[in-house]
Amino acid sequence: MKRPKLKKASKRISCSVKYKVQKKVREHHKKLRKEAKKKGVNTRPKKDLGVPNTAPFKEEVLREAEQRRLKIEEVKEKKKQAKKEKRKENKRKGSDAKDAPAAKRPRTDEKNEKKKYKKIADKSSKKSLCTELNKVIDASDVILEVLDARDPLGYRCPQLEEAVLRREGNKKLLFVLTKIDLVPKENLAKWIQCLQQEFPVLAFKAAIQLQDRTVNERKNRVMAANGVFDKSRAAACLGNEVLLELLEGYRATLEKEDKDMLKVGVVGFPNVGKSSLVNSLKGLRACNAGIQRGITKIMQDVHISKSVKLLDSPGIVASPSNPPVSMALRSLQVEDGGLDAVLEAVRTLLKQCDQNQIILQYNIADYRNHLEFLSLFAKKRGFLQKGGVVNMEQAAAAFLNDWTGAKLNYHCKVPETCSPAPYLSEAVVAEMQKGWDLDKLMKANEETLRGVRCPNKASSILFATKGPSAGLLSVADIPEDKTVCIPEVKTVCISTEQDKDSGLKNGDESEMKNEGLEDITEQPEEEEHAEELQETSVKDEPTTVKVDPAPVDASLPTATTDDVYDFSTDFK
Repeated sequence: MKRPKLKKASKRISCSVKYKVQKKVREHHKKLRKEAKKKGVNTRPKKDLGVPNTAPFKEEVLREAEQRRLKIEEVKEKKKQAKKEKRKENKRKGSDAKDAPAAKRPRTDEKNEKKKYKKIADKSSKKSLCTELNKVIDASDVILEVLDARDPLGYRCPQLEEAVLRREGNKKLLFVLTKIDLVPKENLAKWIQCLQQEFPVLAFKAAIQLQDRTVNERKNRVMAANGVFDKSRAAACLGNEVLLELLEGYRATLEKEDKDMLKVGVVGFPNVGKSSLVNSLKGLRACNAGIQRGITKIMQDVHISKSVKLLDSPGIVASPSNPPVSMALRSLQVEDGGLDAVLEAVRTLLKQCDQNQIILQYNIADYRNHLEFLSLFAKKRGFLQKGGVVNMEQAAAAFLNDWTGAKLNYHCKVPETCSPAPYLSEAVVAEMQKGWDLDKLMKANEETLRGVRCPNKASSILFATKGPSAGLLSVADIPEDKTVCIPEVKTVCISTEQDKDSGLKNGDESEMKNEGLEDITEQPEEEEHAEELQETSVKDEPTTVKVDPAPVDASLPTATTDDVYDFSTDFK
């Protein structure tokens, strides 16, 4: 029935009609199921039983199957990305518009389209990040170099400090130690004493649980009259009031007009806590912050007070000449490099730590290599796929997030002799400390150390630092991506019968397998195409079977000469 003054009729029906319709639908579905049962059609997919428990070397077989599946998925993903790039390229060229008649050709400004695509593509590039970082340095009166208290020396960038000292305008540099609640107090006090011989140092603990402005205002409206505040570890913020007082006091010493604001730049490597520092000083979530590296891509200005303005910057681009440990913790290319880059980063980090401390920290069994560690770690965290196969990529990403995020407790030893850097003379150090209330800063650090909850030295992992990390600040220093010519690759297929006749010992076989695994993880990007060529050539030869090496579990029995189990079988 069409209601008056309404264009459409109402779709509401009575309950009796609705229930009749539902009953008819149920009966229809029941009839279809009966007919399918008579015909013998089973719509339910059969459950994958997997590898039986009685099969020898079950875990080894599952690992081999998982590695083969991951390789197939990588090839599919590459083809998918290639198709996407091809589509984008066709759109940019405007092939459809060129094929159309001149009268019906759409009016599109090709120059504007190219600029738009270029802007999107260059936003996260190294050159764009370096340009934005230089903007922050040029526009700032004071530079806050944010250092992770777990490895302050490793998060220092000599190129950045030299660039600040060379800039005109008498710029000041101040060290801010973040994540101080993840380091033992004795170690933190020694680092503050060592670093303050060069620049002023402030201990800072950022607040993690910060909402945006609307949520914050809504909470303030419904807050109780007694004013109960959240004093949890994540919501506590230490050192913010002292930092604002120091900046206000330094602005008073400058000859600035009342309208001029003190511009403070916040710089540092990715995931060191720059955006969290800005949010803690502002009191709400003004900048995006998270575990993922490189969230901030452009300069952001945040007004803290009438006289102080903070400039948030993207992370410093790490130089490829750095040691692998520094690149694993501070490079933006680890997450974008695929599974091989992530696995290599995990292997590098595990080498720098004591194995017993890692076992106690993650509460896992003893392991022989990084792949076995990730397998145990994935089972502990529940990173499992269909059939109980561990998800190595998810486990490796979670492990790296523990190290770069504010979760894992680890510390580095303070050097016995804290000598200043070669580019810092006594006159430069005195000039950098001039204008700051150092006594007030020292008292504030002592008060922060008393108020913060720090872990014990026994529950913290001892990490071997590799010294300051080099960064790329100039666009000219960034290496260009060069195309690499891939030579022809000859396939080498090893059959299982040849392995039996070779007469190798069990220890030699395990060493060869581990070396093969390291070759898989350390394979550069240039050889990915060579891998595809190798796979296609293997498919052409039906008589040979390529067996991928896999890690051997020490708890499993070793293979004997009587064992004729075929490990090339792929269980899916």
